[in-house]
Amino acid sequence: MDRVKNSMQQVQNPIPKVLNRRAGANSLEAEKENFERSQVVSINKAINAQEVAVKEKHARTCILGTHHEKGALTFWAAVHRLPLSSNAVLCWKFCHVFHKLLRDGHHSVLKDSMRNKADLSDMSRMWGHLSEGYGRLCSIYLKLLITKMEFHSKNPRFPGNLMMTDKQLDETGENDVNNFFQMTVEMFDYLECELNLFLAVFNSLDMSRSVSVTTAGQCRLAPLIQVILDCSHLYDYIVKLLFKLHSCLPADTLQGHRDRFQEQFRKLKDLLYRSSNLQYFKRLIQIPQLPENPPNFLRASALSEHISPVVVIPLESSSPDNEPSVETEELVDMDTALQPTHGESKFDDLFGTSSASDPFNFNSQNGMYKDDKDRLIEQLSRDIRALKEELETFKAESHRLCQALRGRISELEAELAEQTHLKQQALDEGEFLRAELEDLRRRREDTEKAQRSLTEVEKKAQANEQRYAKLKEKYTELVQSHAELLRKNAEVTRQVTVARAAQDEVESVRREMQEKLKEAQEESQHRDEEQSEKLQVLQRELAGSREQLSTLRASITSSQQMSTDLSSKIEALEQDKGGLAEAVAQKEAELSVLGVELERLQSTLSSERDSAVKTAEVLQNQLNEKESHEQALERQLAAERLALLRSSVEEGERIIQDALARLEHPAHIGCTSSADYLVSRSQAALESLNRLQTGQQQYLSDPTDVSELLRAVAQLAHLVGDTIVQGSATSHMAPQEQADMLSEAVKSCGGDALVFLQLLKEEETLGSADSTVLREGLARITCIGEELRPKGLDIDQGELGDLVEQELAATSAAVESAAARVEEMLSQARAADTGIKMEVNERILASCTDLMQAIKVLILSSKDLQRDIVESGRGAASTKEFYAKNSRWTEGLISASKAVGYGATVMVDAADLVVQGKGKFEELMVCSHEIAASTAQLVAASKVKADKGSANLGRLQQASRGVNQATASVVASTKNAKSQIEDTETMDFSSMTLTQIKRQEMDSQVRVLELENHLQKERQKLGELRKKHYELAGVAEGWEEEEGTGAGC
Repeated sequence: MDRVKNSMQQVQNPIPKVLNRRAGANSLEAEKENFERSQVVSINKAINAQEVAVKEKHARTCILGTHHEKGALTFWAAVHRLPLSSNAVLCWKFCHVFHKLLRDGHHSVLKDSMRNKADLSDMSRMWGHLSEGYGRLCSIYLKLLITKMEFHSKNPRFPGNLMMTDKQLDETGENDVNNFFQMTVEMFDYLECELNLFLAVFNSLDMSRSVSVTTAGQCRLAPLIQVILDCSHLYDYIVKLLFKLHSCLPADTLQGHRDRFQEQFRKLKDLLYRSSNLQYFKRLIQIPQLPENPPNFLRASALSEHISPVVVIPLESSSPDNEPSVETEELVDMDTALQPTHGESKFDDLFGTSSASDPFNFNSQNGMYKDDKDRLIEQLSRDIRALKEELETFKAESHRLCQALRGRISELEAELAEQTHLKQQALDEGEFLRAELEDLRRRREDTEKAQRSLTEVEKKAQANEQRYAKLKEKYTELVQSHAELLRKNAEVTRQVTVARAAQDEVESVRREMQEKLKEAQEESQHRDEEQSEKLQVLQRELAGSREQLSTLRASITSSQQMSTDLSSKIEALEQDKGGLAEAVAQKEAELSVLGVELERLQSTLSSERDSAVKTAEVLQNQLNEKESHEQALERQLAAERLALLRSSVEEGERIIQDALARLEHPAHIGCTSSADYLVSRSQAALESLNRLQTGQQQYLSDPTDVSELLRAVAQLAHLVGDTIVQGSATSHMAPQEQADMLSEAVKSCGGDALVFLQLLKEEETLGSADSTVLREGLARITCIGEELRPKGLDIDQGELGDLVEQELAATSAAVESAAARVEEMLSQARAADTGIKMEVNERILASCTDLMQAIKVLILSSKDLQRDIVESGRGAASTKEFYAKNSRWTEGLISASKAVGYGATVMVDAADLVVQGKGKFEELMVCSHEIAASTAQLVAASKVKADKGSANLGRLQQASRGVNQATASVVASTKNAKSQIEDTETMDFSSMTLTQIKRQEMDSQVRVLELENHLQKERQKLGELRKKHYELAGVAEGWEEEEGTGAGC
């Protein structure tokens, strides 16, 4: 989708959005259908029922499809339609392809595949009911894949191909030794599943035939390449993790890890060695070899000696199944677009490039379709550039997100600082509220005082109102009295008018009355004025009282409101105070409980201290009794150890005395032995004497440790007795003088051994016991045995067993290499020669191939017969002891094996020269005769100690006759080819004159005489060489020695 959007943005005049959306949808659907169709085709071609190896190009298409799809949904959709439960070969190839996807596919393959884990487990159990064939292999392979999925699910830091640096490996453990311990256990389980599959594939193949060159064998061997890649990394990581664990944990804790590693190391080393000898792997992968001994984890410096095994895979162009593929244009061969790495160039330097000389390089023969490759490479380059742009965009987006996160962090830090400031403000506000609460309390007291003063003012106002009411009543009374007076004045005036007549008479009375009236008016006016003044004063007091009353009512209202607010705050504070009081009460209760508990614990502690003191006294008494008892037991144990040592020494004396007594027994005179076996027994006795001295010193330094001394005494007695018996038996076949010396030496050695053991028996002489005399006696026997050994035996007897196995393996490898070279020469001859030359070369090389096959059968039969001889003849001795005891027979077997391998190599070189026209047919015939003689020598060496009724002996003789027939076929085809070539070279003397013919005739006669003389000298030289060869072979290999030599009585 991103590529579609980018392409639309680059168009100058874009099409309308509706059309663009339809066109984009159609193209994407078409692309998706083409992709799914190509994936299904590749999956069906990679996973089919044909018993051939999976083609690399089809597997690579599936891998690239997971990267294109970013998952494995298409793969599983196609696999679910395959009958995996009914066809074992189909299931086997599915496991191979799925293993490749888990290693090299997209990282989402694991997540998409975990959904099918239950189906894979059921399929593994179903195939596990079969005990052989592909069914059992499929069951083991499915278990391996399930283990791999579980391992990568638990450890997501490990990629599918297990390629990690040491730093990444350390980071996976997160510096926790428990994680490293668990990871090591999981890697052990992982490697165990890999080795089980490895061993199961090898056990299912017939290794006696060239299975690696057949399609059926390659089908089974192909998945082992992935197994080898996994095993190399797992082995490396396990070694490094074990060194890390040994640096953090004690060695005893990791004993199980070391034992399990030792077992897996031996299995992996053997399987890698067997794989490196297969022809199929030699041209596909360079298999590393593990060291001879496993790493020593108890020595930290051994980590620097560890070398990580590296698997080198050459260019895939040399693979026979890497044919050019043009099925899809979107899949690119990554190996052709990249330059060869340093490891590949190093591989080419060691083994040579295969681009021109490899007969399986189909790409160089067919042209590689360079135009398609160039176009695909350009498309890949464009995709890489687009990915780089996406990577830059992703980096910019990541940078922007980082900046945004940093800004967010700054905001959060500022918010945190603000919250801290608010917290401080809240604390300050709490202090302020506490101060305000105190102020409110004071105000409340003032308000209460104001309310009390208000009550007093109200009382005064009520008193004033009462006074006003009284004054009003008095004013009413005054008004009524004034009206009454006015009425009286009118009545008087009327009376005056009526009584004018009698005015004169009453003038005086009237003047008096007027004067009285004036006085009354003045008095009334004066009273009115006084009353008005008083009323005004009262009115002014009433107005002031009303104003004061309104002011007080307003202040009361505000005080009531403030009191209400203060009451609410006081209630909230009272609630907080109540909560705090409850918390304080709870804490005090807890404190009191803790105090009670502390007092109880103190009382308990004091009681326990008293009981502990009493218990300690009792235990001390018991300890004293136990120590005294242990001292008594120690004395008893020391006496028993000394008695055990004495009994062991006495038993050793009886063994040596029995060996000395056997020398005089009449039946012992017929017993014989070889000097080689005598030398090995005497040397073993000397080594046992050294161990006895070590045990003696250890016992003297620590009398409690007598185990090593007891083992050394018993071993020394048996070995000295065996040396005495074998020395006497060897003297029966030695010359008279050396026989007398040897008999005297073994008897003297027996006496010295008895004296030395007598010193070891007593505790007083144990420290002064000296083994010098016994050591000199054994050394003397060894010297005499060395003189009696046959000359020319320059091989260490302890190495004869290993040398036999090595020589037989080397012979087998030489024959395998020779057969491979013959096949290669045959293919080259068919490609390069024509006509009679091609016919001659094919006949010669075909007969050589038959001869090599017959020799391989002979070598395998000889191995089986030799194994039967060793198992039936060695008895209780080891294989190496059997070879050392029969050293001359072993030497003959080794010499015959060398001769067979050398003859096969020389014959292939001669055949190569003959095919190239540079060699002689006589050389090829001589080589054939030499191979026949060498195989006859090998048969004779194998028959010396074989049972005549052995089935393996019959098969060996049958194989020998097959070699003789194949040799005769090589000689016959060589002679026929020689005559056929000589017939083509006709002699033409028609153009020669008489003189020239005479000259040629004289030259021919001279040449005949020279060749006859040279033939006679060469025959004499050949006779002398054969005589000297038989003489040396008889001395070195003991052909004339009887079969019973070295076997004893």
